[in-house]
Amino acid sequence: MDHTQQAMARLTSAGVRGIALTWVDNAGITRVKAVPTARLKQAVRNGVGMSPVFDVYLVDDSMTDSPHIGGPDGDLRLVPDLDRLTVLAGQPGWAWAPVDRFESSRAPYPACQRRFARRQVATVAEEFGIELLMGFETEWMVGRAADDAGQVANGPAYGMARLVELSDYLSALLDAFTAQGLEPLQLHPEYALGQFEVSLTPTGPLAAADLAVLARETVRAVSARHGLAASFAPMVRGDGLGNGRHLHLSLWREGKNLCRGGDGPFGMTADCEAFLAGVFRELPALLALGAPSPASYLRLRPGYWAGAYHSWGLENREAALRFIEGSPDDLGGANAELKCFDGAANPYLLVGAVLAAGIAGLREELTLPLPVVGDPSGQLNQKRLPESLPAAVDRLAASSVLATALGPELLGAVLAVRRAEAELYEATGPDELVTATRDRY
Repeated sequence: MDHTQQAMARLTSAGVRGIALTWVDNAGITRVKAVPTARLKQAVRNGVGMSPVFDVYLVDDSMTDSPHIGGPDGDLRLVPDLDRLTVLAGQPGWAWAPVDRFESSRAPYPACQRRFARRQVATVAEEFGIELLMGFETEWMVGRAADDAGQVANGPAYGMARLVELSDYLSALLDAFTAQGLEPLQLHPEYALGQFEVSLTPTGPLAAADLAVLARETVRAVSARHGLAASFAPMVRGDGLGNGRHLHLSLWREGKNLCRGGDGPFGMTADCEAFLAGVFRELPALLALGAPSPASYLRLRPGYWAGAYHSWGLENREAALRFIEGSPDDLGGANAELKCFDGAANPYLLVGAVLAAGIAGLREELTLPLPVVGDPSGQLNQKRLPESLPAAVDRLAASSVLATALGPELLGAVLAVRRAEAELYEATGPDELVTATRDRY
């Protein structure tokens, strides 16, 4: 019995009738084609058809055009990755698998974000013998209906009262995560009203992106079954706090954590510092990938621990890049956190671009500037990251590092979507912008 037949037998015995095959587009929307379990073998062998035009869809489901992608012509094949095939505990009768996208000829599709991330993983391993562990923190807000997020669990920030109020819901989430093989490190109320966060165990970059998708859809499904609506948007209310999706990372070689035990800042090895320096240099451009919605810039405000400044520091939660030394007896505890990213991001694009920036830092043996201590606001030499989507897009368009890594097809589609969304909401006020995007991600 081959791998596909084994998967089908497992799904059938679990009562799975349909499989959701997902990819994430450049607007940050998880799109899906579903197949009956009996059709899985054909889906693996031949792929499932889908138009490439979705790479230039906007958050409101309108479409734009790009130099290489757009219009009604063409077809792609969605091929599920059976290594990530998961029975969905929150959606009885369903399973899930992410897809890689190919041309109809089965040639690699140059604008496939998941393949882009995989290429960067291979590059850093082949050139430097380095593996990365990555993990996302997913934040969301819940309400009894889609338009009242934050109107439940509105006790004190991080308060036990919130956990008590929704303890059955949170228990169901933990059960679903466990049943699906996800390993939460933490699940807790967050600062904003009705807001929660789950942090997953670090894993390889591609798997981390896959699990970010799976975790979100698990939260969405379990919320719905408990009469709740979950929003992962950067902003849920125009005058409130937003949802981040911070990215943690550490570098490893032959079982050694390169974020500790060196002579660099706070014990970093030279490789760790060079990688983080590359990421730090590209942060203004990376913002167009990690904070990609016009609404993202309502969240990126000084004083809200969102990472609004182009700064880094030791355990500094106001800096965009926070370095964590970890305890001496925790070999995996030393890591870096990128705080300026949110849930509108395509996680495959983001991990791939962060890797590409870090690889450039390694190649050039970059070093970090001096760290910031305390609130960067008002300090000399502390500059804001781009304060609007168009400003971030300009930085992305000017980045030779990211242009080379992404390639013309993928970069052209990303820039087209960003510019079209910026124009779409150019004259929109904050409240209207939040309403338009709140339930899209």
